[in-house]
Amino acid sequence: MSLYAIADTHLSLSTGKSMSVFPGWKDYEQSLEKNWRALVKQDDTVVIAGDISWSMSLEEGLEDFKFLDSLPGRKLLMKGNHDYWWSTKKKADEFFEKHSLSTLNILHNNAYVCGSIAVCGTRGWFFDAQDSENAKVLLREAGRLRAGIAAAKQTGLEPVVFLHYPPLTAERKCDEIYEVLLEEGVKRCYYGHLHSYSQMYAFNGKDENGIEFRLISGDYMGFCPALIPDRG
Repeated sequence: MSLYAIADTHLSLSTGKSMSVFPGWKDYEQSLEKNWRALVKQDDTVVIAGDISWSMSLEEGLEDFKFLDSLPGRKLLMKGNHDYWWSTKKKADEFFEKHSLSTLNILHNNAYVCGSIAVCGTRGWFFDAQDSENAKVLLREAGRLRAGIAAAKQTGLEPVVFLHYPPLTAERKCDEIYEVLLEEGVKRCYYGHLHSYSQMYAFNGKDENGIEFRLISGDYMGFCPALIPDRG
């Protein structure tokens, strides 16, 4: 029972808004399926850390969700900045049940157990949230992150955090999100969102406080889910 993760799948089976027009994204959905099936077993779990589908609603995204459900393993879905289909967890759960999408689960203010890991996380927010509205969103995301970590800690297992937005890069840090990770004693954090040239500024490795960060954007990973070590 292994844990994998990938972000930014940007599925477009429902909308036709394919990412194939961008460098490095040719036949990405086919590559994702091939790599996924080669790695992931039915009893494994895969976190998809945001920007899952281009659809504007759950109904419009049905083909994308059917595609994910057809792949091996349990999937934990998180919100990204392009997930306009995102609604409440209750509505998503009801939609998945209605369409017999039994392997799809929403990760939002909660946690899931996978081996010796308790998976938790939230979307996060961008660095330069200076105006009042963006500041409110950032503080709300920090609160959601705390809630998820609290749920993870209740299991007695290691809380491993997944974010869509990077909490830091090689040049900058999102203080509000980073402080939660530091204060809650999180030791591992995986994130997405960065594409193309921006991946040059990704922070991969342990920082000065011993927190390990890894970029898991789909194009960065070659559309291959990354194995998350079970450190027991």
